[in-house]
Parts: sequence; C-alpha cells; structure tokens
Amino acid sequence: MEGKRTSESRTVMTEIILPADTNYHGTVFGGYVMSKIDKVATIASMRHSRSPVVTASSDSLDFLAPIREGEAMILESFVSWTHRSSMEVYVKVQSENLYTGERKLTATSYLTFVALDEANNPVPVPPVVPETEEERRHYQTAAQRYEQRKRRKEQRKSDAATDH
Repeated sequence: MEGKRTSESRTVMTEIILPADTNYHGTVFGGYVMSKIDKVATIASMRHSRSPVVTASSDSLDFLAPIREGEAMILESFVSWTHRSSMEVYVKVQSENLYTGERKLTATSYLTFVALDEANNPVPVPPVVPETEEERRHYQTAAQRYEQRKRRKEQRKSDAATDH
C-alpha cells in the first residue's frame, strides 16, 4: 500500500471559548477540551484512512496552560504513525489572545484510532510519510509509544481477569 503524506491528514479546528465552556476559574473545562481533541483526531484519522474509524485509546493528554474565556482554542492534529489497521494521531492545542495575537501551547495528546470496513472489521491503512521536522520527530518515536500501549493494554486485561 502506498504511503500518505502527513499533511494529507492535518486538520485544524478553531473555537472561541465562551462563558458556558468555562469552569469557576474562568478557564475552559478539561472535558470540553478532551471532546474537541477526540473530534479533531477523528477527522485526521478519517482523512488518512478514508474509512470509518473508532477511538481505540487516548494514550496521553497533558494540560500545560489554561485557556481563558474569550480566547481562541486552536486544535491541530495529524496522523503521526500507523500499524496495520491502527493510526496514532498527535493533537496540539494552543490558546490565542485574539486582541494581541499571542499564542501559547496549552495541551498535547496522542490518541489511537482503528479503521473499519462496512461490517465494522479492522482494515489496513496506508503508512505515514512524514515531511516536516515535527512530523519526523513524532514518527520516529511512535514505535516506542505503540509498544507502551500494547504493554498497558495487556496489563489492564490481566488486572481485569483477576478482579472480582
């Protein structure tokens, strides 16, 4: 299967943070950010696979700085690596002060999606062809994250089998 350039899956979503999106600190709810991360990552994985997908895991989500009411939240995602039918998607979240233009990195996340056929069975996906330095960095470290996910999943299954 021929590879696809990372840029073909790159997806950018921008939203303004309104009062209903914030907590009592005047900053965006973490759960709101999480739902937007899943959405932008879903689009990136569908662009890469050109098939229906399901979220298999949310491997990490690190909140680095708050996003305040009235700021824009910019989410950028791309497929950073693939296995047979799975895709690792990297998501970067930034805030933007719309008056000054200042941007801050506020969160990063890795998620895994699986491509499906019409019967909801996993289907192969194209490999990733990274182009930029950022894309190459995520690609080169992805196999290590894949192995960590695999070990974590096996451990959880083992734990569940012994829990009563």
